[in-house]
Order: sequence, then C-alpha cells, then structure tokens
Amino acid sequence: MSKLEALIERYCGEGVEWKLLGDIAEIGTGKSDAREGLKEGLYPFFSCSQKPLQTNEYEFDETAIITAGNANVGKVFHYVEGKYGLYQRAYRICFSFPDLLPKFYYYYMQSAFPSYIEKIMNVSCIAFIRRQMLTDFPVPLPPLEVQREVVGILDLFTGLTAELTAELELRKKQYAYYREVLLSFDEKSPSVIKEMTKRLCPNGVEYKTLGDIGKVSMCKRIMKSETSDVGDVPFYKIGTFGKTANAFISRELFQKYKEAYSYPNKGDVLISAAGTIGRSVIFDGKPAYFQDSNIVWIANDETKILNRFLYYWYQTKPWKVSTGGTIDRLYNDDITKTKVPLPPLEVQRKIVEILDQFHTLTTSLTEGIPAEIEAQQYHYYRNKLLTFKDLAPSPKE
Repeated sequence: MSKLEALIERYCGEGVEWKLLGDIAEIGTGKSDAREGLKEGLYPFFSCSQKPLQTNEYEFDETAIITAGNANVGKVFHYVEGKYGLYQRAYRICFSFPDLLPKFYYYYMQSAFPSYIEKIMNVSCIAFIRRQMLTDFPVPLPPLEVQREVVGILDLFTGLTAELTAELELRKKQYAYYREVLLSFDEKSPSVIKEMTKRLCPNGVEYKTLGDIGKVSMCKRIMKSETSDVGDVPFYKIGTFGKTANAFISRELFQKYKEAYSYPNKGDVLISAAGTIGRSVIFDGKPAYFQDSNIVWIANDETKILNRFLYYWYQTKPWKVSTGGTIDRLYNDDITKTKVPLPPLEVQRKIVEILDQFHTLTTSLTEGIPAEIEAQQYHYYRNKLLTFKDLAPSPKE
C-alpha cells in the first residue's frame, strides 16, 4: 500500500465531502482590458492564453488559480503566488481556509474542470465562462494530509516532465541546426559530407527545380456529399493532414479513383499547399485519400533523388509562398520553381542516415525523449490521484 493509499484509508476511507467551488473560494476577474504592449515588466499579467504577458503594475498580491474566461475555455493554465495583473475576461480563484491547499485545487481543476465545462458547452454552446459556472463547479474536500501528499506527488511529476520537455526542445533545436548544416553543401558541411561531395561531384552539387525532377500530382477531387463521418477509407483534408482523419469515403469510390487518377506511391512525400504550408508527411501506403490541390506530391524518380532526402529538404522551408489572396498557399507554379540540391545518391543516403537518427530521437513515440515523457503518463496518474468517492450519507434514524 502506498503512502497516499494509507492516508486515504486512514482519513477518508469512507469517502470525502464535496462542496461547490463558490462555497470555499473567492472568484473574480481582473479590471484591465489592455493586453497590447505588455511584453516587459516586473509582474506577470494573465490573460486567456497559456503564456503570460508582463506588466509594471500589479492588481493582486495573493495565491490564486487563474482560468480563461474565453478563447481557451476550460483551460486552467496558471497557479500564481505573489503580485500579478489580470485581464478582465480571465478569472482568479482564491482560497482563504487554513485546511485547503490552493495547489491541490489547481491540480484538481486541471484534471476535472475541462470535462465539466465541455458538458455545459454541449448543452448551451457557450464560448465563454460565466462566474456562475465556476461557482457551481463541485470539488472534493479531502483531509489536509491527503492534499499535501497529492500535491507532493504531482509537483514531482510536473518537475520531471518539465525537465524532459526542456531537453526535448534542446534536441529539436540541435536537430534543426544539423539539418541546415547537412543540407547546406558549403564550408559548414560536416567533413564526411564534404569529402564525399568533393569525391563524387568535384564541380559542386547541382541544383534543379522540383519541376525538373517530377510532376506535381494530387488526388481526384472528392465532393463533400461523397464523404461521411464513418467509413472504410480515411479522407484527409487540410485541417486533418498529418493528424487523425474525421471524414471517410467508401472503399468502392477509393478503388475507382485510385485506379483512374493520380495516387501516391508508398514513400512519396505529401505536402500541404495551404493551412500549415509545407507540412510534409511520408505516405505509408495504407488506404487513404487526400484533398486535391491542398495536399500534393512530386512524382519523382528515386534513382535520381530519394524520397526521404526530399522530406528533409522540405523541412528547411524552401518555398516561396503566394500571398495576397484570401489565404496564403503554394500553387503548383510555386512548387515547380522551388530549387533543390541534387547530390549523388551516396551522399543523399548518408545525409538521410544521420537525419533519421535525429528524427527518431526527437519525434518517435517508442524511442528517445518523447517516449520518456509518454512513460510518465502524467495525466493518467493525475486523474487517478484526484479521484475521490462521495462520502456516504448518514443513515436515517
């Protein structure tokens, strides 16, 4: 039995009392509606976003939980101790009872408040939080000893996750740096690449346009009436590209269009031409269909340029994006005119080998630092630690 389990068994084995947040805390908003120009200052200024601004004037000096009133509805981003400023559409939650730890309720709200608000939003379609919604939020009242133990455990988890996240960000920066260096083909190139390049192409690396190495291709247009919320084959639109599909087409339509029109080969690099412009995904060959003109690929010959080399080159953002229209986008002409280095295949393979190692370290869910963060299972344990059963009512006499 863990220390926490022993404490729960000792102090609240029969359950805990519950109250409404408004019964145990002061709930209010800030007064300032100014968010522009708050980039430097002595004190944090909390609005409705995750990153606080800075101000030289403070409105409150206290320990409080800050939650968004709009924009990021249901998000509990901040726990503050000391002086701070507050946006008029953000809420502060302040506890003044000696047997309540504000940090415990910060963690509890992070765990339970989003789903509470989501239920209300599903009913009323709100896009903002009213004070009464906070006031009516039910919270447990476990003994102080239990609160302290939960806070200690979650503080430790939070610290470990923060360290791993900082390490991951450092690795991503290193990865981006080495990617740029490896693909520069100049004096910055690592010696192994310079030696191979000098040996295999003494006159320097040739550059060609993407139009020279392949045709811009895309899937056949799919009409909205041909899609459904469930189905056999996922249909990726620009908003779900590289994520989870929320639309599907029938297998019959998929087979018909795949056989009659352009379709990517396994390993081809798909590119987003709108939205997050230049996002790249290597096609895994599994049945899927992609939104025409917004998701495209170059039908290249791998005896000249490797798909994975192209994938890494695309990450350097070599595009000249067309602007001035309703939305920024990559037109076919923008893509075909984009230049790409064309070193010998031996050089390409060496560069891909090095960058694959960095890619695995920084992005794989089964290797490297992301796996360590995933292994922490922070949210799972936080929710488990903050689950309490109701105190059974006293039997009627």
